[in-house]
Amino acid sequence: MSRRRPPLAPAPPGVNRRIVLSFLASAAGAVGFAVTYGLGGQTQWEGVCLAVAFAGLATGLAIWGKRLVPVGGYVEEHEGFTPPPAEQAMTAAVLTAPDSPTRRRGLLGALTLALAALGVAALFPLRSLLPWDRTRPLGALRHTPWRAGVRLVTSEGRPLRPSDIPPGTTVGVFPEGHVDAADAPAFAVRLQPERFTRPPAAGHLDGLVVHSLLCTHAGCPVRLYLDGTGRVLCPCHQSSFDLFAAARPVAGPAARPLPGLPIEVGPDGFLRATGDFTRPPGAGFWSRP
Repeated sequence: MSRRRPPLAPAPPGVNRRIVLSFLASAAGAVGFAVTYGLGGQTQWEGVCLAVAFAGLATGLAIWGKRLVPVGGYVEEHEGFTPPPAEQAMTAAVLTAPDSPTRRRGLLGALTLALAALGVAALFPLRSLLPWDRTRPLGALRHTPWRAGVRLVTSEGRPLRPSDIPPGTTVGVFPEGHVDAADAPAFAVRLQPERFTRPPAAGHLDGLVVHSLLCTHAGCPVRLYLDGTGRVLCPCHQSSFDLFAAARPVAGPAARPLPGLPIEVGPDGFLRATGDFTRPPGAGFWSRP
């Protein structure tokens, strides 16, 4: 049982313009997300851009469905597998009529632009999963800014000579140009070579050794040095490392020695590294299976 569908009413003025503006806003939001992500990312702005993109798309589709697509004009007891003639006629009229929403100038183009922009923007986060021109996460954890030829400097950036490391104390050192690198802090200390029970993993310069400042248990700085014993202590969980025995742990929860840094004296008389740490610095839980 059905009733004749009423003729299509003319669209209210300005509907096309509102739909197109909504789709253009969606495309602009998608482009904004892609640009923000590509420039390094900023969570708040990425969220705003995505909200604008999806809100514009939803608004345009809602106006399209409410204002341009006619509501049915028939009732049936049970929907069959084949659309009834009245429904087929209505669909044909909607799609082929001169004022059909699918023929309105600019609507399909704006919708296609919005969907295409969203699709392209969705591809940008995939960059983070690909190795092209990017350091793999595991590799980034294994390597620090220390390289052959990088000078040892203080926290203020002043290069150090061997004479700047007095006996009986430790001196914090950093790679030149990377003082703020979280995985690069180290300390230099002058020891008596004849007391070595194990040779330092990175070697030494007349007793001058350099080790990572980060405890191998949880990454806390080992700042307490006991002169005479050759041991450094971690104040967080009381791990103790014996510098006379290649900085191996002798107390506390730490299970790995402190990584050593190979050094030499450069032509300018300043201390410089000859490579990276002998082991990845800091906590090692990320490298365990």
